[in-house]
Amino acid sequence: MLDLFKNSVDFLSKPTISFTILTVLTPILFPPTDWFEKVNRKFKFYLLWTKKGCALAMVAITFFFAVGFLDENFSIILTKADNFPIILMVYSIFFFTWLGMNKAYTNDRRLEQGLKPSEYNDPDDKVLVWPDLVYIEFIALILFTVFLVVWSILVPAPLEEPANPAATPNPSKAPWYFLGLQEMLVYFDPWIAGILLPIFCVVGLMAIPYMDINKNGDGYYSFKERRVGIFIFMYGWIVLWLFLIVLGTFFRGPNWNFYGPFEYWDSHKVEALNNVNLSEYFWVKLLGSGLPENIIIREITGFILVGLYLFILPVFLAQTWLKDTLKSYGPIRYVALMTFGLVMLSLPIKMYFRWVFNLKYFIAIPEYFFNI
Repeated sequence: MLDLFKNSVDFLSKPTISFTILTVLTPILFPPTDWFEKVNRKFKFYLLWTKKGCALAMVAITFFFAVGFLDENFSIILTKADNFPIILMVYSIFFFTWLGMNKAYTNDRRLEQGLKPSEYNDPDDKVLVWPDLVYIEFIALILFTVFLVVWSILVPAPLEEPANPAATPNPSKAPWYFLGLQEMLVYFDPWIAGILLPIFCVVGLMAIPYMDINKNGDGYYSFKERRVGIFIFMYGWIVLWLFLIVLGTFFRGPNWNFYGPFEYWDSHKVEALNNVNLSEYFWVKLLGSGLPENIIIREITGFILVGLYLFILPVFLAQTWLKDTLKSYGPIRYVALMTFGLVMLSLPIKMYFRWVFNLKYFIAIPEYFFNI
């Protein structure tokens, strides 16, 4: 029975399968539209945000890690000191996501009944910083300090021998908090994965208060009032960031190949992958000719597709499905929203093209170190 469970997990952990499952489940768990809300209610996914759902999910996560610690292959990964924060992250991310959604659904029910949100306080009922808040913060500080001391005693520091240029670790992984960026480097050039995308993430988070025109749900938890925003944030945060960290920790093995968590990391495993640029697909494979010497002509298909995606698609959406969004947000906010949204979606699009078609770049101009 355990072997069946392990084989099923190894099969589902393939990036094309696991990423697709998360992509499909995210709009169902955080429904942005009425249709997804109906699916959520029909299959009772909303029960995950109840206390019983939290308990069952925690039991399932614990069972998964318990089986992992008993497995001779997965235990090697789990017991590494570097990976201990990932285990804590899985628990904490789910719990605090559950806590927020539980409070949001509670407030939505209260508002439907004509009651105030649970965070509402009578203006005359004041809570003083001293001593009320300071006492709570001081107790939290002591407890967290004790936790860090116990952690530092029980778990050895992930220090290895001095760097040796003659013996490179295989796989050579970044610290766990940079594994998401390292995974993005597989699909994008360093200037995009290491500079452009992080800048867009930071600037996008800073721009949220200025682009937000919905005044409902301010100051209290609510899903119904902000379901589109919550869905976009959860997809970007959980699927496009946290999942990449888990992917790099548990699923990336020797030679940066994909392995199931219960699969043996065979350093001799070789996967014949021939990454091909879009220009090679078009000129060599489709037309059966050589690559043109002129760069513009050679990469014309990539320029057309990227141009359609970044410049024509927003205009088309503004005239069709997002017409109301343009009216309510205005042209400046709409352009900013589409820019951040399309850049965010470029990551899963590029990942799928690499996994399915072995596509390396849409635009490849190595002569000028410009690749997209």
